[in-house]
Amino acid sequence: MPDRLPLALRVYRLASRAATPLMPRLLAGRLHRGKEHPTRVGERRGEPSLPRPAGPLIWVHGASVGEMLAAVPLIKRLRAGDFAVLVTSGTVTSASLAGQRLPAGALHQFIPLDVPQFVARFLDHWRPDLALFVESDLWPNLILGCAGRKIPMILVNGRVSKRSFDRWRLVASTSAALLSRFDLCLAQSAANAQRLSRLGAPRVSSIGNLKLDVPAPPVDAPTLRRFNALIGLRAVVAAASTHPGEETAVIAAHRRLKAKVPNLLTVIAPRHPERGPSIADSAQAAGLAVGMRSRGELPKRDVDVYIADSLGELGLVYRIAPIVFMGGSLASHGGQNPIEPIRLGAAVLHGPHIWNFAEIYGKLDAAHGAELVADELALTSKLGAWLADQGARAAVAKAGAATVDKLSGALERTLAALDPYLMQLRLEQRAR
Repeated sequence: MPDRLPLALRVYRLASRAATPLMPRLLAGRLHRGKEHPTRVGERRGEPSLPRPAGPLIWVHGASVGEMLAAVPLIKRLRAGDFAVLVTSGTVTSASLAGQRLPAGALHQFIPLDVPQFVARFLDHWRPDLALFVESDLWPNLILGCAGRKIPMILVNGRVSKRSFDRWRLVASTSAALLSRFDLCLAQSAANAQRLSRLGAPRVSSIGNLKLDVPAPPVDAPTLRRFNALIGLRAVVAAASTHPGEETAVIAAHRRLKAKVPNLLTVIAPRHPERGPSIADSAQAAGLAVGMRSRGELPKRDVDVYIADSLGELGLVYRIAPIVFMGGSLASHGGQNPIEPIRLGAAVLHGPHIWNFAEIYGKLDAAHGAELVADELALTSKLGAWLADQGARAAVAKAGAATVDKLSGALERTLAALDPYLMQLRLEQRAR
């Protein structure tokens, strides 16, 4: 296979093979920075920590939290069909989420680093019968390794941002060599389908975004009752999945609004919970009283800013805050998924940098089911307006929920597209 590949892929494979002796140092550095799980580093070398289950195995891979959340309903349906399912991801946060959200019987492993030796070890052990790659985490050695073993590969909820598309076009033969090895690409929108086709994917269908079918995140009922009792009639706003710089804007907005809304509680749930202490320092430097979830503190009456800096908190945050600013959108990170807070009745604000969810936000904004705030001043102004006008806020929440309902259905269409492959696995199992 390597001699038929484009030059860029041949060079990549040689370089990744030559870099194998450097991987222990790379993993040690990542472990030191908290980017690897201390007892599961071997999985990144393709060393399994679990046995392979008997029978047909469907492998689902998503890079991080967002991809895994999108795939959870699909994984549940596959498990309900009595298929063994292996789920892989590449971040510590997504591994923690897997323990909370994956259905019983679904296995989680860290994806191996894209080194030929590690990939081969991983595939030799797990021997997947079908590989589903979620969105856009496409590693060359992993894809070529699957193709060499004739493992059917399907891209589900496929996405290629305009920025990624422009980069891939610079190495068009490389993108075509990888995408052409997929049996099927199920794109989350017509625009993404067109980009995938232009990059060389031979069989592409636009079937909608799985993230629109993700159920509301769970919550611990006693914790929710306790928080509601503590909050009482206070006005609450939340900033979810925030990135550096965005918390500064949210804290500044709270300071400006506090004079008019003295009982205001602002909840900040950072995208990376380990940033909680630095956010607390910023809020305290602004003269605000802070509570931190990671320290077991509660949003008591004297707390201005409450930092939800532990994993699995968004189900709680979205249920206590009727107004939610979605992070990653004032900072240039492409935005975060607004579907969960909308499903739980929140009115959503977002910044201008939303290319990761451009189609969803475009539909929401057009229907007045979410609103754009361009900067810190606009954020402050809109928060103040919605805090003062519950009717306006409720209208946006209602329009957002209606828009999400209209756009849903991708899960059933994905399962319909997968059905021939699942039927083939069942037939092979019976033959065995």
